[in-house]
Amino acid sequence: MLVCVGPDQPSYEAVVPPTIMMNKATATEERHQTITWGAAQLGIGQGVLDAVADGLLAADRDTIVFVAIWIDAAAGDETAVRRASRDATRAAIGEAVDGPDAAAVERLVRDRDGLANPFYGGR
Repeated sequence: MLVCVGPDQPSYEAVVPPTIMMNKATATEERHQTITWGAAQLGIGQGVLDAVADGLLAADRDTIVFVAIWIDAAAGDETAVRRASRDATRAAIGEAVDGPDAAAVERLVRDRDGLANPFYGGR
């Protein structure tokens, strides 16, 4: 889904640089859909525009931002979802542009043999 903002969705404005939002949780309930496609989409758009304002991204059509988002179906506070989406998007863009935290990478490399994933049951 192309991230769009504006008060009147039929005549929306797409965020620049173009931003694609991919939903990681199927929104089947009306409230979950509203929060996902409303609050989360707006927050993502604001986070991208924050990165443009901060000089991390160019406001052009050569750059494309992809955002995969998961919104808990039990989420009820639209403002909290918007703020979290905005902050997370801006932080992720900062890390993508500036690189990951060196200490975090060092820790992952050091601990790589002991890492786990909750969806992996093998050895």
